[in-house]
Amino acid sequence: MSNWTAGYVADIGYTYGYYTELNPQRLKLPFLASGQVFPEVKTACELGFGQGLSIAIHAAASQITWYGTDFNPAQASFAREIIAAAGVDASVFDESFKEFCLRPDLPEFDYIGLHGIWSWINDQNRRVITDFLRRKLKIGGVLYISYNTQPGWAPMVPMRELLSSHIDVMGASGQGIVNRIDAALDFAERLFASEPLYTKINTQVVERVKRMKEQNRHYLAHEYFNQDWHPMSFNRLSEWLSAAKLDFTCSAHYTDHVDAVNLSSDQQVLLQELSDVTFRQSVRDFMCNTQFRRDYWVKGGRQLGAFERGEQLRAQRVMLTAEGASVEFKVGGARGEATLNENVYRPILNLLADYKPRSLGQIEHEMKNEGLVFAQVLQAVMILAGKGDLGFVQEDTIINKAKRITDKLNLNLLNKSRSSNDIAYLASPITGGGISVNRFQQLFLLARNQGSRHPEEWAKFVWQHLEIMNQRLTKEGKNLSTREENIAELTHQAIEFSEKRLPILKALQIV
Repeated sequence: MSNWTAGYVADIGYTYGYYTELNPQRLKLPFLASGQVFPEVKTACELGFGQGLSIAIHAAASQITWYGTDFNPAQASFAREIIAAAGVDASVFDESFKEFCLRPDLPEFDYIGLHGIWSWINDQNRRVITDFLRRKLKIGGVLYISYNTQPGWAPMVPMRELLSSHIDVMGASGQGIVNRIDAALDFAERLFASEPLYTKINTQVVERVKRMKEQNRHYLAHEYFNQDWHPMSFNRLSEWLSAAKLDFTCSAHYTDHVDAVNLSSDQQVLLQELSDVTFRQSVRDFMCNTQFRRDYWVKGGRQLGAFERGEQLRAQRVMLTAEGASVEFKVGGARGEATLNENVYRPILNLLADYKPRSLGQIEHEMKNEGLVFAQVLQAVMILAGKGDLGFVQEDTIINKAKRITDKLNLNLLNKSRSSNDIAYLASPITGGGISVNRFQQLFLLARNQGSRHPEEWAKFVWQHLEIMNQRLTKEGKNLSTREENIAELTHQAIEFSEKRLPILKALQIV
């Protein structure tokens, strides 16, 4: 491994993931729900953007000027390719954090995002980033940061160290990182079979390693096997960010805002007695055994007045992004799965079933006949958005300007689906972010874009690509071997897509 990697895995690419929490459009509702002033984001930065899919989508689907860096040149090259193809207003580099953060041509930023990176870097890079936040985040600007945290990761820390040691000591570098990961996980299974006392006390470690064996090796390489891997407590992170004059505002994970699905009554009472924000969040992490935090921090946070808060909340627009009939009346939280009250959620979903944008004020007005008050509407919207069933709607002027750019970005991504299923998202100018669209659905859209109008034609179009690559479908665990079987299954999927998913993508202006 060459020195420029600084101990970070670079001989295998990161996954082509999209991370919705990085979308600045999403910060408005939790800020308002917490009674905080939020900035209008015009300039934004993502540090450690991976393959760059998130930064490309967010730049294309908004009027925000984006900057970012990822030290891996192959990943920066891919990001530049898709950004250039769409004519996106973004500047991306393959520089180290130190090189990038000291660039003299960077503006001040309204918003800076770090997804996971904080957990995988050393203290020297943390000092660089903290200094960057102090100098380049505007007064009133927002930091989004996600990171592995304690106490949830505590039992896994020594196990991860053992797995990493196996890769370094027992694996030959010529094997490649994937083979060395497989060997380390196989060794872990042999260790567990010997019934060590450690796993008898920390039973969840065995289950976690079992899940690791089922996960993408590219993801595992970057998640677990960098030289630096430091789950950090909220209290310790707060100490780091205080040097940049940043204060914790609220969680970016929407369901964290609903205490009922995360905390018992006694826990809620205890937390309400704790006046110190940092200590209260630290205690909450123990109550929830938190493993991963997604948080907003602000430089110079300010409280909104009650009237302004209510007015701005009611002005926020949302729309349904999932098929109404498929929305499950369940939500997961730290306390497990909770059942949602259909008397609250069903009327809201019925109202939004036409896939038209509505403000929270409009929803409140319509729900009065159902006996619902605004607090119930707000909590329902928060939960549905957290589940991915609702999206936030941008201003019409922004939507109209972004549409031309998202069309070009999406066409580029659709063409990539001809040969791989790496990318599973397209850009919506409505939400300013990414929407999940799997490979076959992307190929259906590509066929439609090229003039095919009927699902049967889309199915044959997809089959042509699969046949060239010698790929086949599976159904109910059975491989479909013949041309007729594959086309029949693709036709079934294309018809279902046409009836259920396509109308939503049209409403989101992806089509």
